[in-house]
Amino acid sequence: MIDQAFVVRSMRVVVAITGASGAVYGRRLLEELKKRKIETHLVISEAGTQVIRHELNASKKEIERLATRAYDVNDLSGPLVSGSFPVDAMVVIPCSMKTVAGIANGFSTNLILRAADVALKEKRKLILVPRETPLSVVHLRNMLRLAKLGVVILPAMPGFYHHPKTIESLVDFVVGKVMDALGIETNLYERWKG
Repeated sequence: MIDQAFVVRSMRVVVAITGASGAVYGRRLLEELKKRKIETHLVISEAGTQVIRHELNASKKEIERLATRAYDVNDLSGPLVSGSFPVDAMVVIPCSMKTVAGIANGFSTNLILRAADVALKEKRKLILVPRETPLSVVHLRNMLRLAKLGVVILPAMPGFYHHPKTIESLVDFVVGKVMDALGIETNLYERWKG
């Protein structure tokens, strides 16, 4: 008989895609996590769906197929709303400033904001990949507030020291940094050797 206390589950990551430009980062992260057989729970905001259609020429369903399970952004009855549902980390990629503001101020009006609120209260890893420029004082204050709570603020700022030749290599640089923050080994980008 197996002792249930010692059953080890695979890593479980919540991925949220919001309406900031940069849906390609969310898609690429999902591809990499799927390749590693990591369980993913995906939520796409309504604006995120529009950005996916515009920037990736893809449907919400196409992106949802990359995840283990997908949820409607307005469904506040599923497992992600509760701290009793074990999750290792949550990544909001890309993360709009509206979402940053909602998380920073505990304004949990949709599933993305509630799942982030749960990550905060349960002291779970929360990674935000903001994609906005320039940043206002309001944006910076909200991100500072979250950073002080232990949230990883990982802006979509690719490096250029590795002499990227394609857009894909720029995307992989940022997604590789997210994988690093998740503690998942990756070779998506060339590391600085000095």
